[in-house]
Amino acid sequence: MLSLLKIKNIALIDELQIEFSRGLNLLTGETGSGKSIIVDSLGALTGDRISSDLIKEGEKAAQIEGLFTLRAAADLHEIFYESGIEIDDADEIDLIVRRELAASGRNRIFVNNQLVTGNFLKKIGAFLVDIHGQGEQATLFSPSNHLEILDEFANLKNLRTNLSAKYQEFSKTRREIENLREDEAQKLQLLDVLRFQVDEIKKVNPNVGEEDALNEEKRRLNNIEKLSTLSDEAYLLLYENEESTVSTLEKAARKIIELGEYESSFKEYEEGLQSANAVLADLAFAVRDFRGSLEFSPERLEEIENRLVDVSRLKRKYGGAITTVLAHLEESEARLKNIETFEERKEELKKILAKQQADYLKIAAEIHAKRTKAARKFEKEVEANLKAVALEKARFEVRIDAPNGDELNGDANKRLTAKGFDQIEFYFSANVGESPKPLAKVASGGEASRLMLILKTTMKSNDAEKSVVFDEIDSGIGGRVAEAVGLKLKELAKTQQVLCVTHQPQVASLADRHFLVEKETVGKRTKVGVKDLSEAEKIEEIARMLTGAQITDTARQHAREMLCAAK
Repeated sequence: MLSLLKIKNIALIDELQIEFSRGLNLLTGETGSGKSIIVDSLGALTGDRISSDLIKEGEKAAQIEGLFTLRAAADLHEIFYESGIEIDDADEIDLIVRRELAASGRNRIFVNNQLVTGNFLKKIGAFLVDIHGQGEQATLFSPSNHLEILDEFANLKNLRTNLSAKYQEFSKTRREIENLREDEAQKLQLLDVLRFQVDEIKKVNPNVGEEDALNEEKRRLNNIEKLSTLSDEAYLLLYENEESTVSTLEKAARKIIELGEYESSFKEYEEGLQSANAVLADLAFAVRDFRGSLEFSPERLEEIENRLVDVSRLKRKYGGAITTVLAHLEESEARLKNIETFEERKEELKKILAKQQADYLKIAAEIHAKRTKAARKFEKEVEANLKAVALEKARFEVRIDAPNGDELNGDANKRLTAKGFDQIEFYFSANVGESPKPLAKVASGGEASRLMLILKTTMKSNDAEKSVVFDEIDSGIGGRVAEAVGLKLKELAKTQQVLCVTHQPQVASLADRHFLVEKETVGKRTKVGVKDLSEAEKIEEIARMLTGAQITDTARQHAREMLCAAK
């Protein structure tokens, strides 16, 4: 569950703090008021990419921070353990996720004040929040995602993990057999070649990333005199000389401050001048320290050049990069070993492959049976839920295509994947008399929004602690349908925290917490703020959503009735 979200210096936001609660949390406001900024900021805390361009104009840094409370899960603990990051061993875990953006482009991520990578955040982000918006329809309607939706509904996570492990095992063995067959025809020619290549690479023993470091050090050694001169001159100009930049700037700053006493428009420059002075002083000291570290060593330069020649030769021969050189070494060593023990290894691998594939097919068949059973239940639940959002006549089908026994033992091994051998696609029809067709071809507009909500809510099973965000999922609908969608969101919010951006008063009236996002102009700057609405303020906002800018007493009365009916 998301308890707290803080945003500072992002886009039009100076600084805001929102405390969310369980149940249905709604964000409303005029179009362009900044609701999407809040959703995007939350997405950044789950691992979405975010650019330094979003830093508020005139600021050097920005920050997004969220407090999440989660039920302890073995998978989550494993991610932290594998990354060497500490986490509380308790039934409930508090995670503080913070992203810091700098105008210089150096962005940092912290989890519980421990520095982490973007890849790590993406992994744990799957446990924190699901964000669904209109742009996700294309992704949701892709058949490649339908299997994932059904498997989540059927709670097949453990079986899928076991199946994936079995698939990796027999795929690796199958590739090894294929490599053996290729090596057999060429083994006599390959033996000498592979031995030479392995010895050549091991002798140099290259490391990933060392070439860049060596080139940088070489460039510095070759330019010691120039660097020394530049450093000395820069330091003198910046700081040491009587008429240095820092000294001149300080004098100018004092004049500006004095001007500001008579002309207030100059006061806004004082802070910037102080910052500029600090930056220049810091730069001067950095240049001075760099000059002190410079030392020429012809022996080290010769050593670097010889090493670069060796590394460059390997790159030219084995793929153009150190990573490909090392991959070639690993592959060559494996092929060499296989050629030397070819016959006995081939027979051994055939037996291993037969057993591994049998183990895989056993689990895959069990998953197929569970999918088939779950598909019928999923169809019924989706259709029942579609009725709740005014799609009473809609039909929904899960079609599963699986190979037969003969195909599984033949060339249809291409159907065997880490997810099983089933191909799954959802079919949908919104109207009586029309047969169901592939989902992407028949659902559009308001139907698509409602269907997305139903699929997303129906598939949920074990994510009660994960927040779910719907970004204008009710776009394109209104009236009775909007009310039905709101009720469905309210139902979901009984078991899971829901955050929803909406323009529908019917949905807003059902909120457990209602936040108004407002944009205002202060001086020459535009700011975004968020207000947690009281009951009286909810009436005004819902009335605005009903009628627009001109709020009437009739609209207020209607808003009161909607809020009363929602209780």
